[in-house]
Order: sequence, then structure tokens, then C-alpha cells
Amino acid sequence: MAERSPRRERQRAEAVGLDTPREARRQLLARPQLDPDAFGRASEAFARFMGTGRFLVYMTAFVAVWLAWNTFAPPSAQFDPEALNYTLLTLILSLQASYAAPLILLAQNRQDDRDRVLNEQDRARDERALADTEYLTREVAALRIALRDVATRDFVRSELRSVLEELREEDAERDGREAGKRKGGKKRKRAGEGGEGGEEASGAARGAPGGGALGDPAEDRAGSPSS
Repeated sequence: MAERSPRRERQRAEAVGLDTPREARRQLLARPQLDPDAFGRASEAFARFMGTGRFLVYMTAFVAVWLAWNTFAPPSAQFDPEALNYTLLTLILSLQASYAAPLILLAQNRQDDRDRVLNEQDRARDERALADTEYLTREVAALRIALRDVATRDFVRSELRSVLEELREEDAERDGREAGKRKGGKKRKRAGEGGEGGEEASGAARGAPGGGALGDPAEDRAGSPSS
């Protein structure tokens, strides 16, 4: 029977082939399934509690009460006598240390994993920030190059001032021309008024008595004494 079993297994392996997976074997005893996150959180809580002053106070009080009871209590009431060098207390402390060290290491490993994830996130965030900074730097440089051809405020002000000065000069020239034209017109008017006055004076001189041949005959008759 012992020789047939390996032959059967070989035959089954050859019949099944290497491309087909093996069937899962059933386990006689089910393995306990633990939640790693819950166990890790418990270990972190225990390690965090062991690193506080409260744990030290509680541990000191516990050891002091233990030693005082097993030292000063009646021998019949002592459960860890001094004669046995407090063997039970030594075992308890050793058991606590043996469990505390792995729990602290587990908590430390979880913290390391958390720090690694945070470092990766920080690195990715820094890379994105660096890329954004480089992009903004290129954009600012492009804007500076583009702004070289754009008129600035000072340039526009200087141009407006020059245009305003030119307009003022043109207005001054125009006012000077108009004043000259007005002066010339006044001189012509004055000359025309002077000519008309001379003509009227000459006409009056001509029409005065004894001043010319065209005098009034009635006045001449009244003025003669013989008549």
C-alpha cells in the first residue's frame, strides 16, 4: 500500500498537468483570524500608556503594596513570601517585560509605516508645488517679455503732456493771428472814418457865406444895406 500511494500521486499529477492549480487542502484546525488594525491600535494604546507618568505611578504603587504585604503581613496571609525572594513578583514583572517589548516594537513599526506614508505624501506634495512654482515662474517671465511692448503709465503720461503742449502752442499761435487780424481791421476802420470827416468839412466850407459862388441869394439881399 505504501508503494501504491506515490504512484497514484504521480499519475494524478501527470493527468492533471502543471497548468492547473492544486486543490486547496482543508485544515483540521481553523487558524484564528485577527484584525491587524485592531491589534495594532491596541498595541499603540498600550505603548502610549506605558510611556506616561501615570503608568509609572501605578506600577510603583503596585510593587510597593506587593512588597509591603508579603513582608509585614502574617506568614499565613503571605502569597509571595520574602523567604522565596518574591518569586511570583519576579515572574509577573518578567512576563510584563516580555509582552511589553513586542507590543512597543509593533507600535513603533506602525508609526514607521505611518511616517513613511506621510513622507511619501509630503514628497508628492512638494513635487506638485515645485512643478506649480516652475510653471508660474515661466508664466511670469512670459508676461514680462510681453509687457516690454506694452505702453506703461509713465510713457502714456509723457505722450499726453507732449500732445497737450503742442495743443497749447497751436492755440497761442491761433490767438496771435486773430489778434493781428483784429488790429488790422481796426486800423482800416479808423482810416475810413477819417476820410469821411474830411469830406464833410470841405463841403461845409464850400456852403458857408462868402465862401463860394453857390451862396443863398436871400441872405445876400438881407445883408446888403442899400436895399
